[in-house]
Amino acid sequence: MQAIAAYNELEKTRNLIHEKLEEWYGIYFPELRLSNQLNYARFVIRFGADKKGATKDALDDVLGGNGDAILNSISRSIGREPDAQEYEMLKGLAEQELAISKLQDSLDMYLERGVKQLMPNIAYMIDYKIAAELLGRAGSLQKLSVMPAGTIQLLGAEKALFKHIKFGSRPPKYGVLYKLPQIGTARKDIRGRIARVYATKLAIAARADAITKNFIAEKLKAQLDSAVERITSSPVKEKPERRRFDNRDNRNFGGNNRNFRRNSQRFRGRR
Repeated sequence: MQAIAAYNELEKTRNLIHEKLEEWYGIYFPELRLSNQLNYARFVIRFGADKKGATKDALDDVLGGNGDAILNSISRSIGREPDAQEYEMLKGLAEQELAISKLQDSLDMYLERGVKQLMPNIAYMIDYKIAAELLGRAGSLQKLSVMPAGTIQLLGAEKALFKHIKFGSRPPKYGVLYKLPQIGTARKDIRGRIARVYATKLAIAARADAITKNFIAEKLKAQLDSAVERITSSPVKEKPERRRFDNRDNRNFGGNNRNFRRNSQRFRGRR
């Protein structure tokens, strides 16, 4: 539980550092576009002081390819080179990002090993990081094992649930489970149904992991895949059209609705 919390916090920190690094170094090389954040940090460390001195072989070695496109961007860049002191600051940010990424990799290995040992059934059915996050939201494996499927389905959506209870907003349909690709990439009209199926099978798997210690994940996974396939292949349901208020039904707008007149007379009689 502490490991997944630390992993998520490091992910937020690394994204913030990269955002600032890209914004700062973008002053000197605004044309640089790399999909891999770590490659951006490696470029700053290796070529940030003098990007025009980069060669194709050196770029391919650092970035793993795409050297020609980067050289083309360097040749037409409108940015100047940073001074020595500013480059050291940029280099420090880039090195910090790479160091955090390395620590994340170590935590990832620890999580994969620990989750599969503690929750073999759940880890077989879903990604081990999502399983660890469910465990962290529940508080312990014992608490997770006694939770009903509906509660597991909404783990991670507590704020939206309280907002629904207090203000009457639309109720949430999933929480942490939204990170599953089977749910996140599904049609909007079936995401809730798929999340419900996952929560039902995960509730059974949690009881097996915490109480019986039997490995039943293969059977559960087959049932889960069959249910998800059936839901995914279901036709799209058209939403019924909402009846709009017609001013012709209101006497105040020139209408002559009898029910409106009758209710108005009753109200005047009470008065």
